[in-house]
Amino acid sequence: MDRWLGSLLTQTPEEGYQLAIKLSRTAIKMTQPSPEARERGRHVYEESADSLIRVSHVVATNFATVAAANDYWRFAEAPQS
Repeated sequence: MDRWLGSLLTQTPEEGYQLAIKLSRTAIKMTQPSPEARERGRHVYEESADSLIRVSHVVATNFATVAAANDYWRFAEAPQS
């Protein structure tokens, strides 16, 4: 098995969000390893608001996991306004 996830720790919330997206995409690839099958099914969900909302929910769930692992970046420097 290919080891691609070394840690859930990230430096910033933005990096954490990108990791959440990667977690979500990797789950799809592991569930349906055939690129051809994933491409054939794409037209079904790319025009469906319900499907896109479900995708957003999966990413949000993964982001919540990453945020918790990073203690919600409590010690990160506050952005300058």
